[in-house]
Amino acid sequence: MKIDMHCHVKEGSIDSKVSLDEYITILKSKGFQGMVVTDHNTYKGYRHWKYHMKGKAHEDFVVLKGIEYDTRDAGHILVIMPEGVKMRLLEMRGMPVSVLIDLVHRNGGVLGPAHPCGEKYLSITNTKKFYTNPEIMKRFDFVEAYNCCESAASNAGAMKLAQKYGKVTIGGSDSHKPGCVGRAYTIIPEPVTCETELISMIHKKTKFETGGTLYEKTTKDRIGKVNKILVYSFWFYNKGGELLRRHGRNEKMDVENPVDPIDPIELYYTGDPNLF
Repeated sequence: MKIDMHCHVKEGSIDSKVSLDEYITILKSKGFQGMVVTDHNTYKGYRHWKYHMKGKAHEDFVVLKGIEYDTRDAGHILVIMPEGVKMRLLEMRGMPVSVLIDLVHRNGGVLGPAHPCGEKYLSITNTKKFYTNPEIMKRFDFVEAYNCCESAASNAGAMKLAQKYGKVTIGGSDSHKPGCVGRAYTIIPEPVTCETELISMIHKKTKFETGGTLYEKTTKDRIGKVNKILVYSFWFYNKGGELLRRHGRNEKMDVENPVDPIDPIELYYTGDPNLF
């Protein structure tokens, strides 16, 4: 089964130019059978699928729920939770990576660094956390070993990292524009229909095939050294968000069971306003 495990759609990521319907259409034309929607710190893109498209369009295509989480100290981390598990904490960016790992594993999920050898602050090997504690890699379940928006050197470093720590490798396009969709892939040896099945394969350390074609029209390629301004802007954006959401996160972490069994957004869509 050929899937894209790092996808940003317009309905969930403000920096994406690709609607979910267009994304799926392009992937299907390239022989993909599924995708993991991994918008930045939100499940909005997946909710769009669940409440507006599922059962109505692309019934021959598997759409799974994931998230790309902005940690306080280790860059971007891809997270996949089991089917039916809803965690509002994952929509509040800024947790330390150690706390994130504990939270995800305690509730049956898997996680791994996105583009681990990429830009400063965004990628784990270019953070202070990795510099002071590289063995944090042992606690992840997988590594994004191929990202078509990264350089060949970055992807080679990611693969080396995965091999060093014996992690499952995944591939994702990290697409934000139509021309980038489907340029990276993960081939899993058997079909999956839900997140729980994919998680089970990762737990078993099933070998996935990854690869693709590099996208040469990224923002970094177009603007060159000016890209550093964007990188530092991200640091301020992420730090500000972490501070603003710290109180809300702490309140939720004080609850004995951090998993919200009832998602108010889901209740809204069931049509029962009294439960909202």
